[in-house]
Amino acid sequence: MNVLKALVASGMMALPLAAHAAPHIIVTGQAQAVAAPDMATVTLGVTTEGETAQAAMQANATELQRVMERLKAAGMAEADIQTTGLQLNPQWVQGEGEARRIDGYVAENMITLRVRQLDGLGEILDAAVADGANTLNGISFDLADPAPLLEEARRRAVEDAMQRARQLTEAADVRLGRIERISEGGDMSQPLPPMFRMEAAASTPIAGGEVTRDAQVTIEFEIDERD
Repeated sequence: MNVLKALVASGMMALPLAAHAAPHIIVTGQAQAVAAPDMATVTLGVTTEGETAQAAMQANATELQRVMERLKAAGMAEADIQTTGLQLNPQWVQGEGEARRIDGYVAENMITLRVRQLDGLGEILDAAVADGANTLNGISFDLADPAPLLEEARRRAVEDAMQRARQLTEAADVRLGRIERISEGGDMSQPLPPMFRMEAAASTPIAGGEVTRDAQVTIEFEIDERD
């Protein structure tokens, strides 16, 4: 019984201490850093047809070899050319009152290019198309080393959080105390959609636009009530 009374007494004594814990404020800062891209990723390929599967694949291999040779001649490094898709599909036809049948085959071979000199991107695309590439699945722009841009976004996010905390505590007539906790969250990577258009009469014009990195930081502060 004496032990039980002691535990109850100690618990009651702890309540006022918890009730008088230092007040806190939690703020979230957000920021974005923007830069011009310095590399592009292009997915293109060759689509061919043939009466047989073998004929379609042989034609595709021949055309793709020409494309790759032209790309290397245009300055593409072999390490920056990667096969990313290979498909062979039958072409089905069905006449009125007839059963479905195969009428030839379509072969598709896709490659991904990492272009590290953007001023030559238009010429590289022209070279690929001139020698047989007839499928283009898109272009994306980014940075070879995105770390400095992300670091800048984080720094700005912390500054934003600090500014928010100062505004809130001043409005509440309290003093901003020490930092208790910092955490990072949110979407860290937000490349903007690239702009792309293609003209057969001249070198393909490319506008890389901008790429961004977003940062979100949550900071918890102690606050001191003014006297």
